[in-house]
Amino acid sequence: MTLEGQLHTTYNLKRIRRIMKKYNIVCPIRRANPYKKMLKATQEHSVLPNLLNREFKQGIPGKVLLTDITYLYYGKSQKAYLSTIKDSSSNENLAYNVSDRLTLDLVTDTLVKLKKNKRVKFAEGAFIHSDQGDTIL
Repeated sequence: MTLEGQLHTTYNLKRIRRIMKKYNIVCPIRRANPYKKMLKATQEHSVLPNLLNREFKQGIPGKVLLTDITYLYYGKSQKAYLSTIKDSSSNENLAYNVSDRLTLDLVTDTLVKLKKNKRVKFAEGAFIHSDQGDTIL
């Protein structure tokens, strides 16, 4: 754009990229991420409101449950995914699930294990908090 606008010279994009590569020239402007546009269009990953306002330690067991997914690397560039649900007041892991694929089933299976856990007693107005927002149980 600069060559065409200021010097009135038009070059093929491949030629410009070849010259940039030869002289190690990096463009400071990033290209837009096409996946970001798709996510906004489909609303697939909508973020829920943060109702806890970072007050995780409520002092009541079963009131605030925290969930997250962790990547576990093992072997030669192999990866596993660990989904956990933890009670914020007692720091006890209430349910977990491990999978070799990052799918929605990983999270839903963890929630099913939480529901089947007889030791878990939910307090009135219990929350599940993730980095995507809060959900009231």
